[in-house]
Amino acid sequence: MIMPATAELPADDFAYLCRLMHERAAIVLEPGKEYLALSRLDPIARHAGVRSVAELVDVLRGEDVASPLHEQVVDALTTNETTFFRDHSPFESLRTHVLPELIEQRRRSRTLAVWSAGCSSGQEPYSIAMAIREYFPELLTWQLSILGTDISPSVLDRARRGRYGQLEVNRGLPAHLLVRHFTRVGMEWEIEEPIRRMVRFERHNLVQGWPTLPPFDLVFMRNVMIYFDRDAKCDVLAKMRRQLSPFGYLLLGASETTYNLSEDFDRELDGRTAWYRPTRTDPVGGVGR
Repeated sequence: MIMPATAELPADDFAYLCRLMHERAAIVLEPGKEYLALSRLDPIARHAGVRSVAELVDVLRGEDVASPLHEQVVDALTTNETTFFRDHSPFESLRTHVLPELIEQRRRSRTLAVWSAGCSSGQEPYSIAMAIREYFPELLTWQLSILGTDISPSVLDRARRGRYGQLEVNRGLPAHLLVRHFTRVGMEWEIEEPIRRMVRFERHNLVQGWPTLPPFDLVFMRNVMIYFDRDAKCDVLAKMRRQLSPFGYLLLGASETTYNLSEDFDRELDGRTAWYRPTRTDPVGGVGR
């Protein structure tokens, strides 16, 4: 018989989880977050047949760090928070300023590459796809690529399914877009196939080695670096600078900045939205196409 999980997590067990998250995802799990570890890992402990999160940590210590159980734990302790058209202002800037400029820049090649880094369950890249379909239908005749990546396999599975609960579609999704692009399936709403086909999802860990990726014209990487330490932030920004096309746009979270982390970006304000672009004085000029 499996007993209920204990309500306390020994300090050395929590320290192990902190090291694991830092090594695997550069996520800083701060003291005081023991309750978070307990609540998120209790279901995994029960499924693994142990009585507590502390016993789960004992099992982890005896397994290879690349084991499926380690993957489940890292997945569970990763924060995945997102909404459709989150914060509104960036999407208004995207519609009125960013995409019109990128269309002019890329009109000759008729190519546009977009990346939602840390996309969670897919609302962000799907929002970008809906915005393009609504306001820039000419891009549907281009070689258009929208990539959504995340470290968590479970949220990527949800993103690929494209199904969302009522609370999720109520958060940020305009009613006319819900009617136009979603179908009710039982207790969920399923995004229509044309929108789903516009986005591909892949697993990607920003703080580990990056696979070969194309240059991107537009990157959303919002509320991802807030969980990283300074070294990881600097490393990710350096790699992102090399990945961004010469006239590309990078969007960070409202509380994030490149200040004191990278000199490779210029901050460009459009209304209430701050975009980051490759520094104009850089003689290399980014990744060309």
